[in-house]
Parts: sequence; C-alpha cells; structure tokens
Amino acid sequence: MSLLEVKNVNQYYGGSHILRNVSLTAEVGKVTVVLGRNGVGKTTLLRSLMGLVPIKSGSIVLDGKAIDKATPYERARLGMGFVPQGREIFARLTVQENLHMGLAYKKGGTPVPAELFELFPVLKQMLGRRGGDLSGGQQQQLAIARALAAGPKLLILDEPTEGIQPNIIKDIGKVIRMLADRGNMAIVLVEQYYDFAEALADRYVVMERGEVIASGPGSEMAEKNIRRLVAI
Repeated sequence: MSLLEVKNVNQYYGGSHILRNVSLTAEVGKVTVVLGRNGVGKTTLLRSLMGLVPIKSGSIVLDGKAIDKATPYERARLGMGFVPQGREIFARLTVQENLHMGLAYKKGGTPVPAELFELFPVLKQMLGRRGGDLSGGQQQQLAIARALAAGPKLLILDEPTEGIQPNIIKDIGKVIRMLADRGNMAIVLVEQYYDFAEALADRYVVMERGEVIASGPGSEMAEKNIRRLVAI
C-alpha cells in the first residue's frame, strides 16, 4: 500500500496552469524520483505536497488520510519532512539550534536523535558553528538531518545535490538509500542529476509542462532511455 497518494492535482499561478492532473504514489521502503527539465513544475509539486501552496483540485492522501486542506505544520505533525531546494537553513543559528528547529513541534527538552550524527558525522564536530559558516555540502547534510530530527514517515527532498561537491553527493546518496532500505519511510526525491536519480530510483516519474509524461519502475529507466526525456 502506498503511504502517499497524489491524484489529479492541478495548481495555478495567476492565469498559468502549473500542475496538470499530476498523479504519483510513494511507498514505504522505496525512493520515488521525480525528474524533468527546469521549469516543468517539480518544485511546485513538492510545495503543494507540503501545503506551502494550495492545490486547485485533486487529492493528496497520506497514510489513508486526506491532507490537501491541512496546513504545513499539520502535515509535519502527520509525519512529513521536507528538505527544500537551496537548503534554507538558519544561517545565524548554530548547527545544534538548526537541528532543534526540526523538533519544534515536539515537547520541550526533546533531544536531537543521536542517529543523526551517525548518518552525518561532520555535524557532531560542528554543533557550535553557525549554519552560515558551513560549506554547501555541510549545509545540505544539516538540512537533511533537520528534516529527519522528528522521525518523519515521508521524506521529501528537492534537488539535494545542487551545488554540492561529488564526495558529499556520494555520501548523501548512501544515506537516502539506507533510509529507504530500513522499510519505515517513503522518500520522494526531485533531482536534476540524472545518474544520481537513476541509481536511487525504485520508481520514477517524469514531468513535462506540468504533466506526468512517463513513470515506472526504476529498473527500467536505462532500458527505456529515460535520460533523453530530461536532457537539456
């Protein structure tokens, strides 16, 4: 059974029809990769999933519950974690304080899970350093750790490899695969770096002009030459 079910979602900005009857699913233990060229609506889709922009029509169901009218904080409480494009960490807060922001709706005094430092050891060494003083790759690891702090059942990532050095891209890929393989979380990944996406995809969805034009098992991406659909 799918943890997330998105059916026929439409979204507009002014008079522009941005998302056109978009449907997709995300299963626990699986990585669902959303691909497409720039400007096709991928980030808008993720913002719609999180309630940051309202959908015009369609439905979003999380774990059997309709959430298309829920606020972003209600969706977070229901188990959705979001890593936005550009990371959006708090530059003036320390690494420790950024991680505590991921626990904002938990009871006061809830500790940062020690597991986050196993996933991203560099963060433990930099707890007192301000977020704005970290490298791009370190900031991305912090953004993912912040989203994981509350223990989400759905993790949504928007282009986590953007502007990141290759060795950290490799580390982030290992963490995403590990999280999925544990079997207690579904992952939706929007990604421009095709090789990274193909390596992680259990399922893929390709968007063009706000529509889904192809989808299927990740194992078929090479055979169906999905790369040509997203090549710039």
